[in-house]
Amino acid sequence: MRFADWEPHYTAILEYFGFEREADEAAARLLADLADGRDDLGLLESLIRDRTVTVCGNAPCLAEELDRIEGTVLAADAAAEVLVDHGIRPDAVFTDLDGATDVFVDLSRQGTVMVVHAHGDNVPLLRHWVPLLPGPLVATTQAAPLPHIHNFGGFSDGDRAVFAADEIGAASVRIIGFDLADRNVDPVKRGKLFWAGELLRLIGYDI
Repeated sequence: MRFADWEPHYTAILEYFGFEREADEAAARLLADLADGRDDLGLLESLIRDRTVTVCGNAPCLAEELDRIEGTVLAADAAAEVLVDHGIRPDAVFTDLDGATDVFVDLSRQGTVMVVHAHGDNVPLLRHWVPLLPGPLVATTQAAPLPHIHNFGGFSDGDRAVFAADEIGAASVRIIGFDLADRNVDPVKRGKLFWAGELLRLIGYDI
């Protein structure tokens, strides 16, 4: 999705949550500094383009749906740990690092592509975790893209993974571990689930 097409939705999200665009932009610049030119987009493309892709969200239902996994596996943040606990190494993890643990470092070391997202609220996490990730890295922002800092569209970890798979050219995208109607979440998370549904419908996914 071109940023010009994404920007109106991004602006609406900022207004909905009261987030500051300037903070997102500052976080993106920090991530660019921390990544120091690392950009393994080509590897991520090789895993996705013309392939069947399964995006794994981190809803409680994920463990019950693992038998539906097919093709390239993209994990949304802490869903990676659920996969690892069941003997599955994701090909890529889309994360703003709020669910990061040492498991992420191990996955990075094993070659999982870490698609790290910068936004105004995760600057301390970026500073802590990015230098610890030794393997393939792709950096993303929800604001205007920068050199080596990409914006595929999407807002939360799971829908960003779907947007990336769609944008890069997956042959098909299967979505598991998503529960956009989950009421056992705080108001901010409920808002994120609402926007996930709205954004996914933009690109033809109604879950």
